Amino acid sequence: MEFLGQPGPGEARPFSRAVKAGGLVWVSGHSAPHDPARGVHRGATAAEEVRNALAFIAGLLAEAGSGLDRVVQVTMLISDRADYAACNAEYVRHFPAGLPARHTALFGVPTEARVGFACVALVESAPASNAGA
Repeated sequence: MEFLGQPGPGEARPFSRAVKAGGLVWVSGHSAPHDPARGVHRGATAAEEVRNALAFIAGLLAEAGSGLDRVVQVTMLISDRADYAACNAEYVRHFPAGLPARHTALFGVPTEARVGFACVALVESAPASNAGA
């Protein structure tokens, strides 16, 4: 098992950003990054938050040897039912080869995020070795 993105010293986050095991990667729930001091903003609309959150997720997947095209299951967390259609309209653009299984849940966390995502994806397997051939 490989833990990716362990919390740093003093970080309040009690979880890994992702975990690789058994040919899969499980990505914890993440909203779009937000750090105004560094000029990083979630987005002005729900659709922008979806785009930015999925870009963040794509980066985590790449670090694990995977990508959005290898996602098999997604959990979409939204904080306001009114954003559902806008979130869906942007979400489908990120899975042009086919939509993964998904469930959606309303959430409330101590942030101002409108949407967050967690997912499970296949990890690229290493080529078979021809040792002794």
